[in-house]
Amino acid sequence: MATRLKNLSDLDAAPLPEARGWRVGVVVADYHRQITRRLLDGCIRTLMQCGIKEKDIRVVWVPGAFELPAGAQMLAGASKVEAIVCLGCVIKGETKHDEYINQAVATGITQLSLALKKPVIFGLLTTQNLRQAKDRAGGRHGNKGVEAALTAVKMIALHRKLKR
Repeated sequence: MATRLKNLSDLDAAPLPEARGWRVGVVVADYHRQITRRLLDGCIRTLMQCGIKEKDIRVVWVPGAFELPAGAQMLAGASKVEAIVCLGCVIKGETKHDEYINQAVATGITQLSLALKKPVIFGLLTTQNLRQAKDRAGGRHGNKGVEAALTAVKMIALHRKLKR
C-alpha cells in the first residue's frame, strides 16, 4: 500500500490498556527541531490520552539523531522508566550520510532495547525531503510521534503481562 494514500497514524486506539501510573522516557533530537517538536507534541499528547500523567513523562533532548541511542541509555540509567521513545528526523541530502546515520540509530536502539530488557521505541523519520518529514510529523500522513507513543504503551503492556 502506498503511503501517499494513507494517514499512517490511523491506528485503532480502542484496545489500548490503561496506562495510569506508568513512566515513559522520551529522547528527542534537536536537529530539525521544527519537525521533532511536532513529533514530541504528538507523542506526549498520546501518552496522556492513554492515562500517563505529564509528570510521569521524562523528556530529554540530544543534539541529533545519531545521539538518540546514547541519550536513551543515559535516560534509562537516570530514571525509572518502563519504556523509552526515541524521536528524530534524518532528511536525505547530497551525500550518503543519511544511510549511515539511519542504520547506526536503528542498530543502536535495537541493541539497547535488548540490553535493557525494556522497550526502546524507534520513532525516527527517514525521509527524502522536508515535505515528507512534515507530512509524517502531523501532516497528511499522520504523526510518527503518535505511532511511537502507542507502540510504547503496547510494549509496556506486553512486558507487564509476560512478567506475571
